[in-house]
Amino acid sequence: MLHTQEELLHIINKTITKEQFDYKPVELFEPIKYTLSLGGKHIRPLMLLMACEMFGGDINDGIYPAFGLEVFHNFTLIHDDILDNASLRRGKATVYKKWDLNRAILSGDTMFALSYDYFFRTKEEFIVPILKVFNKTAVEVCRGQQYDMNYETEKDVSIAAYIEMIRLKTAVLLGAAVKIGAIIGGAKEQDSIHIYNFAENLGIAFQLKDDILDLYSQQEVFGKETGGDIVSRKKTYLFLKACELADNELREQLVPLYLETSLEPQTKIKCVRAIFDKLKIKKVTEEEIDKYYKTALYHLDKITINKEDKASFYQFAKQLMKRDK
Repeated sequence: MLHTQEELLHIINKTITKEQFDYKPVELFEPIKYTLSLGGKHIRPLMLLMACEMFGGDINDGIYPAFGLEVFHNFTLIHDDILDNASLRRGKATVYKKWDLNRAILSGDTMFALSYDYFFRTKEEFIVPILKVFNKTAVEVCRGQQYDMNYETEKDVSIAAYIEMIRLKTAVLLGAAVKIGAIIGGAKEQDSIHIYNFAENLGIAFQLKDDILDLYSQQEVFGKETGGDIVSRKKTYLFLKACELADNELREQLVPLYLETSLEPQTKIKCVRAIFDKLKIKKVTEEEIDKYYKTALYHLDKITINKEDKASFYQFAKQLMKRDK
C-alpha cells in the first residue's frame, strides 16, 4: 500500500531533524541548520518519494537522494536571496541578513557539496543515473538564475523568454525530483519521460502562481514581502503581459513607473497594481497557469500504470494550484 503525502512528509521531516550538522566551524554550519529549520513545503523530496513508490520502488532507497535535493534547493534559496537582496524567506530573516554576505555564500557552497553525499547514500546501481540527472539540472538552474539577472537590465524580454527562464530556474528541479524517483522505482523509459514532463509543466504553473502570490497575497501568509517583485523591478509574467495588453498610453505610464527606483515602495506597488487590475492581469495569468496545469495532467494520464496508483499525484497537483503561500 502506498504511503500518504502526510506519511512521506513525516519521513522527510524525521530525516531533516536527524541530520543535525553539528560540525565545526560553527560559523559555517549554523546557517545551514537555520535554513533547513525554516520548514517549507518540501515539495521536491516529496515528489521524489511519491514517484519512487508509484513505480514500485522502495522509499528507503530514495530518502537520502530526496534529502540531497532538498539540501541543494535550499542552497539555491540562500544564494537567490543574496542576488535578489531579499530580507525575508518563509517569514524569517534571510541568511545573509541574519549573519553576513560572506557566511551566506560559503554556507551555500557547502550545502551544494553536501547534497552529493546524500545522492551516494542509496543502492550503487542508482548512483550514476541519479548524478547524471542532478548535474544536468544543477547547471540548468544556474542558467535560469543568470537569465533572471540578465532580464533585470534588458529592455525587451519576451514572454517566451520569461517562460524558458522559469522553466530552467524552477521547473527542471521538480522534473529532476520525479525522474530520480522514477529511476529508483524502475520506471519504463516512456513513463519516466511523461512523469518528468508532468512535473516540469507543473513547475511552470507553480512559478506563475508565485508571481501572482507575490503581489496578491498577504505577507504573513506568503512569508515574503508582498510586492517584492515590483520593488525590485523584476520582469515577471504579470508585468510582461501587462506591457503586451496595454495600449500605448497606458504602456508609457506603466514602464517608467515599474522601472522607477526613487518612488516609495508601497506607493509604487499600489500604482502598478492599479494598472494590472485595470488590465485584469491576475485573471489572464490564472488562465496561463491553467494551460500548463492541464498539460501536466495530460502527461500524468499517459503514464502506463493504474489510475488509482497515480491518485496521489493528481491530488498533489490540485493542492499545488490552490495554494496561497
